[in-house]
Amino acid sequence: MRQVLRVIAAELGGDLGSVAWHLVRYSDAQAVRSKLMAAYAPATANRALSALKGVLQEAFRLGLMDAESYHRAADLSPVRGSRILRGRALSMAELGALFAACTSGSKQGARDAAALALCFGGGLRRAEAVTIQLADYNVAAQSITVLGKGNKQRRVFLGRQMATATTTWLELRGTAPGPFLLAVNKADRVEHRQMSPEAIAVILKRLVTRAGLAAASPHDLRRTFVSELLSAGADLSTVRALAGHSNPATTSRYDLRGEHVQRRAVELLVLPSPHTAA
Repeated sequence: MRQVLRVIAAELGGDLGSVAWHLVRYSDAQAVRSKLMAAYAPATANRALSALKGVLQEAFRLGLMDAESYHRAADLSPVRGSRILRGRALSMAELGALFAACTSGSKQGARDAAALALCFGGGLRRAEAVTIQLADYNVAAQSITVLGKGNKQRRVFLGRQMATATTTWLELRGTAPGPFLLAVNKADRVEHRQMSPEAIAVILKRLVTRAGLAAASPHDLRRTFVSELLSAGADLSTVRALAGHSNPATTSRYDLRGEHVQRRAVELLVLPSPHTAA
């Protein structure tokens, strides 16, 4: 939100600290909408408009804007349209190569495999993966209690292979309370401190390079999680709940199964044979 508000502030001729948000009027807001629509994808433009509306609403609540000025300025229609989905879904062969690239027998390798298991096998956002506490991990049920966006709590489950990776790490990590994933220094010693979300990206980049794969982001692991579950026949509602999405439409945007799924779908359209036709 801060980043998109910086963009809007620049369009209004200032910066976050200098723009008089309470003086934004309908013409200003519409001019911003037009520039956002021309420069950004619809989803990005709408996220920026949502941020602007939120600031205007707060100005109204604080008594800095009268009701008519607020309602006029905030009366912004969403930007319509769509774009080709971003990111990519990894193949099972690529995922196997990533796990194989985790240094066998080392604590760092075990930690890296556990991080992959959480982001792919549990579909966690990288910020969620690093904030999981040991107490959130139920070994017997192989489930994790996750506190996600919007302060919403959910429970995710790990399959057998992913649970093996997390259990192996747990044996090396120890039972001291604190974050489930911990930093591992160059001497391959576990340090009892929380990792940053950026550390997940660094781990993945190292493994991708070691495995000789095309570039992939931590969010691509989450996209793969959604795509593979849908491909395996899981219903959209279940996948939405596991991914922690409030809106099924958001989950649909993570579906990167590709054209082969669409081609397979149209093959389901089979005309009756002449002998069975009415």
